[in-house]
Amino acid sequence: MISTPSILLGALVALQATASASPMKQRWLYEKYFDLQGHRGGTGEAVENTLPALAWGLLAGVTSLEVDVGITKDGVALIYHDEIIDKTKCKDTAAAWADDKMFPYVGKSVANLTLAQIKTLDCGSLRLTAHPMAEVYPGTKLSTMDEMFDFVDCATSDPVLYNIETKVNPEKANATRSPEDFIAIMDKSFAKKDATFMDRITHQSFDWRMAVLSKKQWPTMRTGALISDASIYNNPNATTIANLRPGATNRLAGIDLTKVEGATVGERVARAAKQINADNLAPAAASYTSTNPDASSPGYVSFITKDMVDTAHALGMKVKAWTINRKNAIEPLINLGVDGIITDYPSDVRVQLERNGKYLAPKADYKRVMGCLKAMNQVTKDGLSTKGF
Repeated sequence: MISTPSILLGALVALQATASASPMKQRWLYEKYFDLQGHRGGTGEAVENTLPALAWGLLAGVTSLEVDVGITKDGVALIYHDEIIDKTKCKDTAAAWADDKMFPYVGKSVANLTLAQIKTLDCGSLRLTAHPMAEVYPGTKLSTMDEMFDFVDCATSDPVLYNIETKVNPEKANATRSPEDFIAIMDKSFAKKDATFMDRITHQSFDWRMAVLSKKQWPTMRTGALISDASIYNNPNATTIANLRPGATNRLAGIDLTKVEGATVGERVARAAKQINADNLAPAAASYTSTNPDASSPGYVSFITKDMVDTAHALGMKVKAWTINRKNAIEPLINLGVDGIITDYPSDVRVQLERNGKYLAPKADYKRVMGCLKAMNQVTKDGLSTKGF
């Protein structure tokens, strides 16, 4: 048995070797693999956007860890999806200090809570109804973006990619921190990293202003344009060019899709993403008009179309589909030519991708990952840091 100290020493040696290599040789090294992405780390594997979810994503052999980032009141980049602390995901334990008028914190906005307040929450005990097989890790605290980077550096020497989604509300200005705040605060974390590390990051958002600001701040960083029916239609139940929402919106960074060239909605979506210089188009797999979630059944309507994928490819972009949680959806997407799949169940989707001959990233070492999780997963006083249930 290899001891944890030996593992970490080996990781340090490997990281030093990587750092000494030519940045151009390391640039986007993991992109040789089909982009299997663990959604929120791997929501179906363990509680979303926590170190345990990242751990199980690594063990599944993801190419990319997809995570969400919000910004706290005191300006810290936090790995969490929702604008408000969700009672189905987190539990209060105690106030951060005596007579804290913000307590209880569940139900409060992330943007109105400090990191100290958020760190009192137990966000590892509750298993979501939609993911009954997910591991829970009682007492697990939410992590900062810096803490996530440190954990992954500990858990693997492979240059796993990050797909970081910034949770900016494009329509309600005070619901989250501003796009400019997100860029400035994230830059504090990125400034600690070298060019090789930065090459592993994609920044995506439903608010395309973030992609524009991202390219301005970090010109070589890849960006992703997230989109679904809700971003472009007046009525998502009528998905035609005639029903496209007219006028500029923050969701599309000021682009009016009715004025974008294209014979189909799919072509226009791809060309709009190119206008903001996105590297990836990240569309929802299913249209909201679907009456059946199963891609092989009557009533299913795909939002992703062949013309969307082909146009994106012709313009030099890749297409990363979300959120793929049914096996019947995988092969049709592969036939459409998508370059990546974002899923809550990376271990199961990996099996299907292997059957389709996709070249996939290696799985991380179990002992090393769990050793790092034991050492680095922060828990409340009643937590059980290393044992899932």
